[in-house]
Amino acid sequence: MALRIERLQFEHHRDAIGIGESKPRISWRFSTSDLKDWVQESYEIEITGPNASSPEVYSVTSSESVLVPWPSLPLQSGASATVRVRVVGRAPHHSPTAWSDATTVETGLLNREDWTCSLISSAQPVDISLARQPVLFRRSFSLNQSIRKARLYITAHGVYEAHINGQRVGDHVLAPGWTSYRHRLPYQTFDVTNLFHKGKNVIASQVAEGWFCGRLGFLGGVRNIWGDQIGLVAILAIEAADGTKTVINSDAEWRSGLGSIITSEIYDGEVTDLSLDPKGWQAPDFNDASWAKVKVNKLPSASLVAPDGPPVRMIETLPAKSVLTTPNGKIVMDFAQNIVGWVRLRVRGPKGRTVKLQFTEELENGEVATRPLRICKASDTLFLSGEEQVWEPKFTFHGFRYVQLDGLYSRADEVDLASITAVVVHTDMEQTGWFECSNPLLNQLHKNIRWGMRGNFLSIPTDCPQRDERLGWTGDIHVFGPTANYLYDTSGMLKGWLQDLSAEQIEDHGSVPPFFCPNVFLNDTRYPTAIWGDVLVGLPWTLYMSYADSGILNQQFESMQKWMDEGIPRDQVTNLWQEDSYQFGDWLDPVAPPDDPGNSVTDPQLVANAYLVHITSLMHEICLTLGLEELAKFYSKSWAGVKTAFQTRYISREGRVVADSQTALALAIHFQLFENQSQESTAAARLKHLILRNSRFKIATGFAGTPIIGHALSRVGEAQLFYRMLYHRKAPSWLYQVSMGATTMWERWDSKLPDGSINPGEMTSFNHYALGAVADWMHTNVAGLVLLEPGWRKFRIAPVPGGDLKHANAQFLSPYGLISVKWIIEDTQFSLTVQVPPNTVAEVKLPSNSTQKQVSISIGSGTHDFKTEYERPAWPPLPLYPQYYPHDDDEP
Repeated sequence: MALRIERLQFEHHRDAIGIGESKPRISWRFSTSDLKDWVQESYEIEITGPNASSPEVYSVTSSESVLVPWPSLPLQSGASATVRVRVVGRAPHHSPTAWSDATTVETGLLNREDWTCSLISSAQPVDISLARQPVLFRRSFSLNQSIRKARLYITAHGVYEAHINGQRVGDHVLAPGWTSYRHRLPYQTFDVTNLFHKGKNVIASQVAEGWFCGRLGFLGGVRNIWGDQIGLVAILAIEAADGTKTVINSDAEWRSGLGSIITSEIYDGEVTDLSLDPKGWQAPDFNDASWAKVKVNKLPSASLVAPDGPPVRMIETLPAKSVLTTPNGKIVMDFAQNIVGWVRLRVRGPKGRTVKLQFTEELENGEVATRPLRICKASDTLFLSGEEQVWEPKFTFHGFRYVQLDGLYSRADEVDLASITAVVVHTDMEQTGWFECSNPLLNQLHKNIRWGMRGNFLSIPTDCPQRDERLGWTGDIHVFGPTANYLYDTSGMLKGWLQDLSAEQIEDHGSVPPFFCPNVFLNDTRYPTAIWGDVLVGLPWTLYMSYADSGILNQQFESMQKWMDEGIPRDQVTNLWQEDSYQFGDWLDPVAPPDDPGNSVTDPQLVANAYLVHITSLMHEICLTLGLEELAKFYSKSWAGVKTAFQTRYISREGRVVADSQTALALAIHFQLFENQSQESTAAARLKHLILRNSRFKIATGFAGTPIIGHALSRVGEAQLFYRMLYHRKAPSWLYQVSMGATTMWERWDSKLPDGSINPGEMTSFNHYALGAVADWMHTNVAGLVLLEPGWRKFRIAPVPGGDLKHANAQFLSPYGLISVKWIIEDTQFSLTVQVPPNTVAEVKLPSNSTQKQVSISIGSGTHDFKTEYERPAWPPLPLYPQYYPHDDDEP
């Protein structure tokens, strides 16, 4: 099979139109190939500019194929180029590949002065203490020639949907997404060349409050956080066939009106009167004489920036699986999957009839469970027009599995399930990771983790998608980052979010970040906390390791330094965290009371200081990566100092850790905080004791300990012990959630209690991804895929079979191409097949029953098969009185 270049990419953009880089770095991914040990020796890049008579070809001797420098002159605003690449391998693979498919890259508006338009808003007075009615904007104009090229550059204070001549522009939803409006306002670029005709044309847009001025935050939330007026910013640049250019700006020539949507809120849903729809308002022949002139404002003070990541889109639709009648006689649709999005509904009924949809994640006592929503209506309301219509909301979203439908049907047997469809919505990231094994419960767990990520990666990484929160909590994404980067390509999305976070850290405070970004409580006191604040260091490093982009480290380095050197309040003697500093600690461990989620068994200061040692070591690595040798020496010395201080304060001479808990011991083992191997062995034995005798294989960790306890046990040779924890089906455990019917990850280990009732705590979400960080252990141990060098240039394949597993399969779409692992156990034979992409190297370690050190086999690209004799390890038994602790529900 001939090697070919499967995909050409610029920076981290899936769609390279309207990008913000004038010299975009170029990457190419290789097709799956059986060529053995193929390594790139050189490459050629062919670049054809829009007015070039012939292409430029640049030849480079290099093995690099990820984020290589742009070789030509910088692109100007709105300029495009077409790029092809071909490569040559090292001997004996000297034949060049075919040229890649030609891929076009086009910049957006790179300079502030390119924005010749204004921010326009409705001139009508509004009560800013209430939800806003979405505003309709339109502008008519005439064209006398056929069009060669047309681009729409558009954004909003709010969320928008645009049309030209009645046709929808693009397929983005909730654009421009959620951002830190003080600092950065993303705009979108659309190719609208084919939407015009000679004569009268119209551009139209509807804008809702969205995140900009809508109510956000818990405890009632806050309105008008970044402003109190819905607004639109747009430039329509048109080039006729003869080269004549026409620019339509958002300016005083636009008019504004109101439509059928009465209110549309993130938390409280959408209220629509279908009879008020001004039909045809997006078309050229609509009469807008009665509409008001717009108010013209200065452009937003924030930087107008091209998006770093993909937009939010409608990803898929799901049919309603069943309909039920509740004890109170309510009609409820069950979609059999907890999702994020909305419902598309075919409706018909008399004019003025009220139809209400109530969205919830769970049922309780047979009714939709609204209590976990807190102060959030999570409902849509329709007033029918008398005509049959297909309706769906435009500017809100819900987290739900169940929808109570009032006002449309009187009995469940009247419901036409085909008329009700759930629309799944999230940031349109490329899926890069897959996992499957012979245990269906573990497969369901992995599926739940993926669905939880999908629901919470909507413009930003949120904690939950359903209640009066949906915030970009920093600690959650910090611990979930490695899992997220396996499942999907998060590079562009998280790169943009980190820029918002560092702006809110530095420009709004100086050194301490908010707990969540964008920060909805602008004037609140900042409290520096470990893990949550440490995301400033940990997440950029995770992204660098996943995508080999040192530019992310450069971009975030000032933010990291300010956190490390100024933001963390330190004890003047030890350089550890000040003892009186506020800490979330091991948030929501299983014994935390329902009304006190931070009251964990592990000392929060120990958690904070363990992470301090860890992120200081990362700062040392980051400085080495960036070639900052003097700073690397400084952080190396600091790392040694805080590690010694941690040992003095928290570790006994023989290796006992003072906070005698699963989390404390796992942190010390995983972050290698011990003075010597003997101490680590003592701690490992103690951790095993706590798991066997105290918790009896149940998990006893929260947000801090859960992501790393499996890795800690694997480090000390106790992977089989963690398998038994992973298999446990009583609360608290991962499979308890699965056994209780979960289809996403829960916020609490027992968000639903064994009797089916919902945990009485206010923090009871059924879609939180943090505890799903266990998938990283599944990828690295069950599948055996371990990253060794940034961007997966080098990786390890070392499966660790356990439990009742007979086989496992995993695939990961790396920056170089597809990595595939498949293993199976038959009798006493272990068989492994691996696919290594071109230009990479893998180390293979086969499982062994021997206590001797496993031999590592280095392999290059191609398909490789391995076999070895292997007997399944014994299942760790309960140590004492098993007859008093029934445990057959967690046997493999």
